[in-house]
This record gives sequence, structure tokens and C-alpha cells, in this order.
Amino acid sequence: MCAAPPAYPRWVARWTGEWLPGTGEGTTAGDDQALRWRGERLGLPESGLGSAATGGSRVLAFVVDLVLAWLVTLIFVHPDLQNTAAMQAFNLWSGAAWAIITLISAAFFGFTPGMAAVGIRVGRLDGETMLGVWRALVRCVLSAVVIPSAVRNLDGRSWADRLTGTVLVRMR
Repeated sequence: MCAAPPAYPRWVARWTGEWLPGTGEGTTAGDDQALRWRGERLGLPESGLGSAATGGSRVLAFVVDLVLAWLVTLIFVHPDLQNTAAMQAFNLWSGAAWAIITLISAAFFGFTPGMAAVGIRVGRLDGETMLGVWRALVRCVLSAVVIPSAVRNLDGRSWADRLTGTVLVRMR
């Protein structure tokens, strides 16, 4: 009987463990049984409701939020592809719409419209239900930069998750 391959290659966690806190925890060079699934160290189930969200669902939720912000901006600002200044203004307004949508919905509901569409939400590790404004703000700023949200550890948590004491989990 073959064992299922790990969710992340073990060698990635070993070489990033020196510069990326939290990636090498619980693993050693010869220990393949230290972590069996994303979120195990956090007490999350292996799959289903409450398990750690996948990278694909995170990216899809982000794209849905960007498209929604673009559509909201279209209501108020007309893009003109031939006019550079008009497109710069349109892009700034789209970014502002994305930030407002992300900040308010995450702070008060625990998920953005994109996260709701994909079926994931932000959960606090301390057990509180509301994310709060400062955690949502940190997550929003780091998501705008993209790289801190893209780099994740073995538990599937990004830098934004680790700074705010949160984890993205499945709602369904």
C-alpha cells in the first residue's frame, strides 16, 4: 500500500526554514511523519469543513475580488484605453475599491466576496469570531504586495496569516 505524497515537498521546507520562520518547524531531514497534512499542527482537520484552504482557492478568491473591484469601478469611472492618464486614474480607483471591499468585508464578516464564492474564510487562532480592523488592514496591505501572501509554510499559512494570528479555512 502506497502512502499519499506530502502536500509540500519536504526539501522546500528544509531550505526555506532558515529564512522563512515556521516552514521548518516539526520536520527534520529523515522525518517524513512529522507533518501529514496542512494545518495539522494547528489542530485543523485533514479535509472538509475547517481544514486549511488550498493555494488554488486563495488565488481564485483574490481574482474574484479583483474582478468585483473592477466592475464596481466601471460604474463610476469610464476607462479609456487610448488615454494613459484616464487608465491610471481607473486603475487607482480599482485598487481603492478592492482595498475597501477587502478591508470592510474581512474585518466584519471574516471573508471577502471572493472568499465567500470559493468557500473559504479567515479564522483567528485565538478562537475569536471577528477578524477586526487591524488584522484585516495588515492582510489587505500584504495582499496588495502579493509576495507575502503567496509564500506559505507547511501549514498553508502566509506571512499575512502569521503576522495576524489567522489561518484561511474551508467553509464547506
